[in-house]
Amino acid sequence: MQKFEEKKFNIPELKGISTKNIEEHLKLYAGYVKFTNLILDKIAEYMADSEKNAYVLGELQRRFSFEFNGMRNHEYYFSSLEGSAKPLPEGSLLKKKIESQAPSFEIWLQGFKAIALTRGIGWAVLYYDKKTDQLVHGWIDEQHLGQLNGLQWILGIDMWEHAFVYDYPTSEKKKYVEAFFENLNWEIIEKNYLEATKY
Repeated sequence: MQKFEEKKFNIPELKGISTKNIEEHLKLYAGYVKFTNLILDKIAEYMADSEKNAYVLGELQRRFSFEFNGMRNHEYYFSSLEGSAKPLPEGSLLKKKIESQAPSFEIWLQGFKAIALTRGIGWAVLYYDKKTDQLVHGWIDEQHLGQLNGLQWILGIDMWEHAFVYDYPTSEKKKYVEAFFENLNWEIIEKNYLEATKY
């Protein structure tokens, strides 16, 4: 099977999220890529006698979903911080879609931030569901529990402590959420939405 490669991201100096935090966070991402590939190698090895190794293969597949989703989730996350902070483009189709489902963009954004403050470790995600042509919110426990099947990822914020621990204590994670959105490149989020609606 083809190996996955660690992506490089062009993340500038951010407001409210330190370079140290980003550097350490990127090391964690690199670990997800590494272990995704290592697990794939082990699965291939144990497949030589799948009946004998059925239990081990089952556990490896469970671990694979954790490592793989950790890799992919972080790729969306870091991509959204590339370049520099930018507002939604004029005439944004994503904004129009949000406003067709919520009273206003501002009310939607406050609601999404509230999801990000869900107790526990995980991710707040905005998805697009092509089958119903609507945006759907989700909360993912850890990296992989609660991913919504068949929906395209538009926006996600990492709410594990590693995403903000160098800058804020856990009691102040709301400050991290505000900093994330202050640095968000909405042009990339718009692009994610446009790509999702093409399929």
